[in-house]
Amino acid sequence: MALNNTYDARLQQETAVGAGVQILLLALLGTAIGLGVAGWLSGLAFAFATWAVLSRALHRSALRSFGPANRVTLGRATLVGGVTALVADSFQSAPPVTLLVGLTAVALLLDGVDGKVARRTGTSSALGARFDMEVDAFLILVLSVYVATRLGPWVLLIGAMRYAFVAAAHFAPWLNAPLPPSFARKTVAAVQGIALLIAGSSLLPHAAELTVVLLALGSLTWSFGRDVAWLWRHARATEARPQETASAQPTLLELELAVR
Repeated sequence: MALNNTYDARLQQETAVGAGVQILLLALLGTAIGLGVAGWLSGLAFAFATWAVLSRALHRSALRSFGPANRVTLGRATLVGGVTALVADSFQSAPPVTLLVGLTAVALLLDGVDGKVARRTGTSSALGARFDMEVDAFLILVLSVYVATRLGPWVLLIGAMRYAFVAAAHFAPWLNAPLPPSFARKTVAAVQGIALLIAGSSLLPHAAELTVVLLALGSLTWSFGRDVAWLWRHARATEARPQETASAQPTLLELELAVR
């Protein structure tokens, strides 16, 4: 028990350090650009929520070490907290686009690093994969909010689609079944961040930005639609399988006749 408490204390220290680094980043942003109240509140809320949720998940997990891969993901989460603060602040004043794009670009570039680190160090875990996915999803949501202010509220569909899927799974449990690995799914997910980053950078003409984001939304809709269709077929097949198995099992009379 004492050993488990020691491991838990070390894990909690990691999350506390992450929250501290997040606050430090907010302070640096405040010094550099004069971060407003909305930015500070959003950034602090993100830092607290990340610390609380991650601490709870680590406490309930069987992990004995936070691991290098999770540290990379926590670093990405810190950058996402900075992006969140800048986007929130953009509703009050013009955002520093270069800084916002820079933080986002680094967060996106590090997206594939934590997975590689986990595999090379043998520290892959369900919690790490979920942590990585949640950081990605929230970054896409924040970017969609930012781009929606320029291209229209329909862009929010990109950020909200994954959360709508999770909400739907509460009413349709068959959506919780594990999906088979898919390179296409990973590619489409990566495209969303890149497309929103391009649109948010204001480097392209309005029509080009609109086209890029529409293509991203179309690919995401196709990806989710394909996965939902697969999950539906899988659920139907799973429901039918026990009946088929039961009908294929020999009856007690047949077993007795076989023995005789």
